Amino acid sequence: MNGVVLTINAGSSSVKAAAFRAANGILQEKAFIRGEIAGLGGAPALTVQTADGPAASGPLNVDKTVDHAAAISALLDDLAPKLAGDTIAVGHRVVHGGRAYSAPLQLTPKIIATLERLTPLAPGHQPHNLAGIAAVRRRWPDIRQVACFDTAFHRTQPPEAERFALPRALTVDAGIIRYGFHGLSYEYVASAFPKVAERQARRIIVAHLGAGASMCALFNGKSIATSMGFTALDGLPMATRCGDIDPGVLLYLLNEKNMNPADLADLLYERSGLLGISASSGDMRVLEQSDDENAQEAIDYFVYRCVREIGALAACLGGVDALVFTAGIGENSPTIRKRILDGAAWLGFETDGAANQAQGPRITSSGSKKSAWVIPTNEELVIARRTLALAAT
Repeated sequence: MNGVVLTINAGSSSVKAAAFRAANGILQEKAFIRGEIAGLGGAPALTVQTADGPAASGPLNVDKTVDHAAAISALLDDLAPKLAGDTIAVGHRVVHGGRAYSAPLQLTPKIIATLERLTPLAPGHQPHNLAGIAAVRRRWPDIRQVACFDTAFHRTQPPEAERFALPRALTVDAGIIRYGFHGLSYEYVASAFPKVAERQARRIIVAHLGAGASMCALFNGKSIATSMGFTALDGLPMATRCGDIDPGVLLYLLNEKNMNPADLADLLYERSGLLGISASSGDMRVLEQSDDENAQEAIDYFVYRCVREIGALAACLGGVDALVFTAGIGENSPTIRKRILDGAAWLGFETDGAANQAQGPRITSSGSKKSAWVIPTNEELVIARRTLALAAT
């Protein structure tokens, strides 16, 4: 099979696309075109970069309130001529696949309808993912589209890792379980680690630290536990999401502070996390440059929760052989990485200061009992691989 595999990753404030060439059924692993619309809800801007040229950026000539569907259509308008009509399939990151979908699959109207019903479980992501699918269908009605799910990678977890202590009618029958997210990122790291580290490691903890943050325990490359749960609110504190919280707090806010469900959703998804603690920003880069006490408190809390989660996941694994940092904060903040490694020194991690500043890939000393690494994630490549595999069948 020859042609182009296009991937679309629609986030809360941006839309990214990448195009990969395939020849004789083999995917070229470097995208030859990347496009992104950033700043949705503010001042959207379009950036397009080819493999052999500089990035071209500029404001998007649309109303700043443009929705994701319109943004994706604009991105496709720009990219389509550059693809020369050779697109054979389009792969999408879809955050939630629920219990029904534990592997990538070709999209049909019935499957899309099922994914729409999962929107309450990922309200900040699922509608945007579905908008991308709809935009592609309008432009190329007959093209094959594939959904790759962030939840699918975690379906290897044992039942006790998925369970909540709720009545079985809600868990077993209604599907209220710990699904986990960022699976495409974890899948990439699991495949890349043996090549980067040039070694095998049975027990790996991966820290996907970005605006959305989570951790995952991998045993022989398979997910056995992760910090996120039924929704992408759980676990580590994030840019604007709260992370782990006592359910009693939510009952208190509903009953004593007269919040309604919409108020609560806005609080937990949009006004908490690093933004809530710092009262200034959810962007770790901004917080690291700030002298404000609240900003430092937000960083301290983030590091504390990361160290605590590493301890919990190490217990699930029965120890740890390696720790991998990935995503925006994990790949780009030497300070946060060092603080986390210092907190996990009891597990045998000893930071190499120079290597850490140089972004690795190995950031622990030669004498460190356990190794730590920086591996940039590549969700688009995972989507492209999976999409081509399905398109070829």
